[in-house]
Amino acid sequence: METSRSNAPSYLAWSIFNTFCCCLPLGIAAIIFSTRVNSANIAGDQARAESDSRTTKYLNIAALVCGIIFLTIFILFTIMGI
Repeated sequence: METSRSNAPSYLAWSIFNTFCCCLPLGIAAIIFSTRVNSANIAGDQARAESDSRTTKYLNIAALVCGIIFLTIFILFTIMGI
């Protein structure tokens, strides 16, 4: 009996979005880890794929939060005329 293996999510689209719209350094790191997830999924290394997927998710969350903070600060400075 063959068990079906599920691939860990790579979050590549989210990583690309964060690179261009939120935080470039964290987005690039997220893209690198996304490609590592894809490679591990292809190689069948489920443990590494899940670990890299988790790292990618955390990097994307951090990039999104940084982007929101920077955007908020920019809007506040624009409104205040600084």
